[in-house]
Amino acid sequence: MNLYDLIIVGAGPAGITAGVYAARKRMHFLMIATDIGGQASLSWDIENYLGYQFITGPELVQKFKEHLSQFDVELREGERATSVEKAAAIVRIKTDKGEYTAQTVIVASGRRPRKLGVQGEDELKNRGVTYCATCDAPLFAGMDVAVIGGGNAALDATLQLTKIAKKIYLIEVKPQLTADSVMIEKATASGKIIFYTDTKIKRIYGEQLVQGIEIIKGDKMEDLSVGGIFVEIGSTPAADFITDVKKNERGEILVNCSCETNIPGIFAAGDVTNVPAKQIIVACGEGAKAAIVAFDYLNRTGYPPERRMYKNS
Repeated sequence: MNLYDLIIVGAGPAGITAGVYAARKRMHFLMIATDIGGQASLSWDIENYLGYQFITGPELVQKFKEHLSQFDVELREGERATSVEKAAAIVRIKTDKGEYTAQTVIVASGRRPRKLGVQGEDELKNRGVTYCATCDAPLFAGMDVAVIGGGNAALDATLQLTKIAKKIYLIEVKPQLTADSVMIEKATASGKIIFYTDTKIKRIYGEQLVQGIEIIKGDKMEDLSVGGIFVEIGSTPAADFITDVKKNERGEILVNCSCETNIPGIFAAGDVTNVPAKQIIVACGEGAKAAIVAFDYLNRTGYPPERRMYKNS
């Protein structure tokens, strides 16, 4: 079996950046990812990524892909990691399509959307219930829709929908919205949004497609007739496939400032970790750090000198 210097699990901002750095270090590495771009591809208005006053998530991910394509990278797209285990000095990664070994691994698998957990959600998933406004908003042109959540992700989805939907109900279980003030101001100014705070979701209903949603505000239940429901209540770390590393109470992989886990040779970067700021630019920096530290680890543990890059930059 081919022994890689490094395997990177995930190809979001952290994983792609780690890949670019690993390529520049001339490491023999493999990237495994279910998709390219991760949650960054779901964002719409990105106004805080250095070098761009404004860029959409899909556009930024395309820039990342173009940068990565400048290198000869072995990428297994559409492949899902199912386990990561270390025995002696070798890390073994199993996927739904194969098995690989490496001296080091960077887990950069990101996060997955959190579900509401209410009646009708699973039954009507992809039939009006969606977790990606960037992907699915155009399907609901001219319709009344609901966005569930009050953070930046929910407001981002809402702002996208103001250009497409007829009316938008923004529903948040907390007493106040938690998104950035500038996003709330933009949403309010649109005139298309009806805000519901301190409101719970009872159920989603419909025959073949979503027809409406029942909500509870105080002691009063309301029925909102909508054709689409965008669930934007946060996410959970996609780290269930790796069980030996230490995690916090939220399931995030615990790392130090060098992206090291409790297992030597296994590193983690980006939103899958306990690093507090879940931002694209932070994930990129963490991915760069992880690749540099993995390279240094290989040097310390017998990395072949002939593969080292002449300019260490």
